[in-house]
Amino acid sequence: MINTKSFQEVLERFANIEFDETFDIIVAIANGGIVPAGIINQRLLIDVQILKINFKDENQKPRYDVPKLLEPIDFEFRDKKILLVDDRIKSGSTIKLAKELLKEAAMIKTFAVNGNADYAIFNEMCFRFPWNI
Repeated sequence: MINTKSFQEVLERFANIEFDETFDIIVAIANGGIVPAGIINQRLLIDVQILKINFKDENQKPRYDVPKLLEPIDFEFRDKKILLVDDRIKSGSTIKLAKELLKEAAMIKTFAVNGNADYAIFNEMCFRFPWNI
């Protein structure tokens, strides 16, 4: 059974999460990380950049054998403290690629709305995001 959260419940969790570090930039993994990064940006008021990596389609079925970088990185990340944001982190393959691509950063911490991350607001098997229709 898929667990659907209300937008209000998700926003309350976003409002209550405490970050132990300060960050220079938020890096959203497109497409899933864009909405969560925007919500975090409203709280932390730091720059958001987009890392265009794709692995799964909108139904969470793999499109490729492994995650792929779709466009070159077009923002400065070297020596920056990064909060790397995605909607869902389960296998970790997309985050692993992102961390490798951003390895010259001073620090990388991960955030997921749902999954295994340094910061996560849910960690459930079946989960539907309230912004997906």
